[in-house]
Amino acid sequence: MQVGKQVLVHSVFPSVFLLDIFLTLAGLVFGSFVSALSYRFPKGISIAKGRSFCPKCKKQITWHDNIPLLSFFFLGGKCRNCKRPISWRYPAIELTTAIGFLLIGPNFVQLVLFVLLELIFIIDLENQIIPDRFIFVGLFFSLFIVHGSLFNSLFAGFLAASFLLLIHLATRGRGMGLGDVKFAVLGGMIVGLNLSLTWLFLAFLTGGLVGTILLIGKKAGLKDKIAFGPFLVVAIPIALMWGEKIIDIIKIYP
Repeated sequence: MQVGKQVLVHSVFPSVFLLDIFLTLAGLVFGSFVSALSYRFPKGISIAKGRSFCPKCKKQITWHDNIPLLSFFFLGGKCRNCKRPISWRYPAIELTTAIGFLLIGPNFVQLVLFVLLELIFIIDLENQIIPDRFIFVGLFFSLFIVHGSLFNSLFAGFLAASFLLLIHLATRGRGMGLGDVKFAVLGGMIVGLNLSLTWLFLAFLTGGLVGTILLIGKKAGLKDKIAFGPFLVVAIPIALMWGEKIIDIIKIYP
């Protein structure tokens, strides 16, 4: 990422600071897009169908009330028309996307995958579905970041998906959805063969911890379904950043 920043600074931007500002602003803009698409897509509303609208009063939002992050605070977190509260999901998604762009840097493929993973995280969390088209687009872009050989990356996705498919079949779909199985192909290709098992372990670990917390806090029951896709998504950057260290620790303390 730092190498990419240095190259872009020398060719386009006069300083890293200006590049960081550009990435932050681009992240806010794309964050606004992600928040709109993640809301509209599960409801079958085209993203190209008109400007953004208030989900409560259904009135269109003017451009000056739709500035990423800033408009939320200028309006006091309320719709100008109906005065009802605006969900915190919108500024949270915009800010998260901006931070992600800033951390990733000027790497087009990684930024696209980040946006796709963010969309999958939000849609599965809110609707418990993982759209196939996002997975297919992600698979295409993951071909440009293969770890080692293409065969190893494909094999990693196959192994991860096969493992989750076994759980799906053993529990008759109650313990694992087919959307998670298909997403495992993408996740396995992103993390690579060496980190695929660590990635799945982290996903089950974080899922188990959150599930336990929800049960203790009586926010969910034993029969309630909890989307597993968000944990698969969150485990990807954790595995990429600290997966090797986790493997080293396991080797030291078998």
